[in-house]
Amino acid sequence: MPEISFWVQGSASDPYEVAFHKRSESNLSASCSCPAGQNGQYCKHRFRILEGNTKGIVSNNVADVEVVRSWLAGTDVEDAIAEMRALQEEADRVKTALVAAKKKVARAMRD
Repeated sequence: MPEISFWVQGSASDPYEVAFHKRSESNLSASCSCPAGQNGQYCKHRFRILEGNTKGIVSNNVADVEVVRSWLAGTDVEDAIAEMRALQEEADRVKTALVAAKKKVARAMRD
């Protein structure tokens, strides 16, 4: 099973280890030693790499970011990210509509 690891400088003094494992054509896993990653939560370090962002990578394998990105296509992770992005877009749309509705209520109450 192919694996690529990066050292990423985060907010702690020591860099975090971010590892990607291509388990099969449809399964990609990733781990990060940051507190969020260790708790199984959303971790910006993993997402940055999957987006092609090399910010903070302090290991000498920045070129491997493109390899990891190529592993994403057709995986369960790609599907989950697409769902997350769609929901984020919907949440942004609802938030914008809610702000407009609150302004409308405030205007109505001034009359």
